[in-house]
Amino acid sequence: MSTAKHQHQFQAEVAQLLHLVTHSLYSNKEIFLRELVSNASDACDKLRFEALNNPALYEDQPNLEVRVSFDKAARTLTITDNGIGMSQQEAIEHLGTIAKSGTKDFMSRLSGDQKASATEQGQLIGQFGVGFYSGFIVADRITVESRRAGLPASEGVRWSSTGTGEFEVEQIERQQRGTSVILHLREDADEFLNAWKIKQVIAKYSDHISLPILMEKEEWKESEKEGEPGEMVKTGEWEPVNKASALWTRPKKDITDEQYKEFYKAISHDHEDPLAWSHNRVEGNTEYTQLLYIPGKAPFDLWNRDKAAGVKLYVKRVFIMDDAEALMPSYLRFVKGVIDSSDLPLNVSRELLQESRDVRLIRDGSTKRVLSMLEDLARHDRHEASAAEGDVQDVVSEEDKAKEGKYTRFYTEFGSVLKEGLGEDFANRERIAKLLRFASTSSDTPSVSLEQYKARMKEGQEAIYYITADTLAAAKHSPQLEIFKKKGIEVLLMTDRVDEWALGYLNDFDGTPLQSVAKGAVDLGKLQDEQEKKAAEEAAEAFKPMLAKLKEALKDKAEDVRATTRLVDSPACLVVQEHGMSTQLARMLKQAGQSAPESKPVLEVNPEHPLVKKLDGSVHFHDLANILFDQALLAEGGLPEDPAAYVRRVNALLV
Repeated sequence: MSTAKHQHQFQAEVAQLLHLVTHSLYSNKEIFLRELVSNASDACDKLRFEALNNPALYEDQPNLEVRVSFDKAARTLTITDNGIGMSQQEAIEHLGTIAKSGTKDFMSRLSGDQKASATEQGQLIGQFGVGFYSGFIVADRITVESRRAGLPASEGVRWSSTGTGEFEVEQIERQQRGTSVILHLREDADEFLNAWKIKQVIAKYSDHISLPILMEKEEWKESEKEGEPGEMVKTGEWEPVNKASALWTRPKKDITDEQYKEFYKAISHDHEDPLAWSHNRVEGNTEYTQLLYIPGKAPFDLWNRDKAAGVKLYVKRVFIMDDAEALMPSYLRFVKGVIDSSDLPLNVSRELLQESRDVRLIRDGSTKRVLSMLEDLARHDRHEASAAEGDVQDVVSEEDKAKEGKYTRFYTEFGSVLKEGLGEDFANRERIAKLLRFASTSSDTPSVSLEQYKARMKEGQEAIYYITADTLAAAKHSPQLEIFKKKGIEVLLMTDRVDEWALGYLNDFDGTPLQSVAKGAVDLGKLQDEQEKKAAEEAAEAFKPMLAKLKEALKDKAEDVRATTRLVDSPACLVVQEHGMSTQLARMLKQAGQSAPESKPVLEVNPEHPLVKKLDGSVHFHDLANILFDQALLAEGGLPEDPAAYVRRVNALLV
């Protein structure tokens, strides 16, 4: 049975994407087979999950499998699964539209950088999760035939497209449950009409898949005509071409590093090797196996909080869900991997999963395992730094050498996300704090740990000093640092948007308080000698009449005006009260469309600066006072409330 064909237009983004795939992605052609086999495996996993509550979905085919076949005469390569399948509406929605917000980014990466290597372009397919469309790298037409499990044979669907602007859909009779993806190969894709080549690609990318990937056996047949060569002919018997066992269930000693890496690439759709992985079987009150990976590169949607993220959950090797968010805290959402539990009930729902005691134990155990991996990488980075300074004489193993520099790579990609853990994971806050790295007045790169900072604090220094700013340049040149630079006191420079929020949950580190140099009055304690303190007090006393006039002139802008010793070269700077919200954080909240509490900053002035001294007796006192405030605001990255008025005041003084 077949009904009339219906033509549909691709979603505009898909049409553009297919054009780029067809015309730009010709390196590493074989990647399409990995993507389509992975999709087939996922379809079988989804059937397993739905069949937990409805075993009838298995129909008369309880054994799940993927079959790969080719037809040289027809020039087709077919990947067939007996998984969940698709209804007609699902075929239209899943194959004709892309709901992922990253598609535009994917396309801009392809079309915007014409100098990018072909290899890099090919690798983008997996990174952006558009695996099905990779079939057009080798095919000039793709036909998909499918029937969703549970639907009658008469409700099969055939989807077909040449990868241009349209696709056709028709209802067909299909006895077999599941999906067949039929690739009509291009002239330059003959290599995929060869059993040896197909088996080689499957062994490389899909050997770990936990269900059998079958191909039809071939045997050599001599030609009946003398002088003509023989040929390989199919026997009609199907055989598995992968190991068909879940990699995480095998003993670690039987798994090579290459197999671990290929498994990671298959489950993450990433083409780069992971930085590290951990494979463990946990026994005790709760038994489970974990295979967790630290990626080498952040995904394009790392900051998209609407996107589901988490590890794959299996229960007794039965797939339960793709993104088990309850098993990994949000600040570790970059972690990829598999957790297979022996204790969770098979009919587990997402709601029960979040409330289960066993799930909490798995989550805690997995979190500690990831932090241990990061600590191991960080130790080797410190070893590398010490060795560069000539402090380490020990012989370093090849395995340890392979880890050197990896934590720096990790932190560059994921450091901002890790900081979220300070506010989300009280139990592991100290461990997370030790893993953080910052730029400082001694280092422009985020390489300074809180432990390293403490180790080189000056004698008598009682706090870890830091400053938050929009950019590194703004932080480095902030007038609030002048007294610290003069005295050689290191200050941490924090420029991530999450910094101020995260540090609100870290009041001290190893007993030493953290102090923002932009909050409250500066107090260097024992680092400021008695003579300096006395001179500052005398200057402040003599400056009181001027402060009173400044407070009156700036009463609508500043909460207070006071003399300060923190400034050396600048006339003024803005600070907030000890427990107030910084002006930087307030600006960020407003830019994000969120409300921020209305508060005025404190203006601190340097009594010794020539501009401040010029205020006394000036006929332009009111204008100078406002310019002083607006310049302090500009110095920290803000803008005057009335830029035009600021310009008028400056111009009037220049005439």
